[in-house]
Amino acid sequence: MEKEVVFTERAPAPIGPYSQGVIAEGKFLFVSGQIPIDPETGELVNGPIEAQAERAIRNLLAVVEAAGGSARNIVKVTVYLRDMKGYARFNEVYERYFSTSRPARAVVEVSNLPKGVDVEIEAMAVL
Repeated sequence: MEKEVVFTERAPAPIGPYSQGVIAEGKFLFVSGQIPIDPETGELVNGPIEAQAERAIRNLLAVVEAAGGSARNIVKVTVYLRDMKGYARFNEVYERYFSTSRPARAVVEVSNLPKGVDVEIEAMAVL
């Protein structure tokens, strides 16, 4: 299998033994879960779910763009929320980025996420 690692400084460096993204067979992009870390400062973006969602989505899109794609190439998104009560507010931010491409999506409530953040987002794209 042909595999290429994707890395960009426009998204946070991995905080563990994984890649920001991996392209398989030259066209399938798998983006690791992105949390709200500012890639310029390395600091967490704290605050309401809207602020965290904005940063996590921008990080996700930075990896997709580094692989040569855009939001339109994303076919599947998985969202992990620590509290489903923030679902509607998360969706307001999400829709600004995916209103026209509308990938398949799952949203799951989880008990905890890395660094105690409220949201993590992963995606698959076809380049």
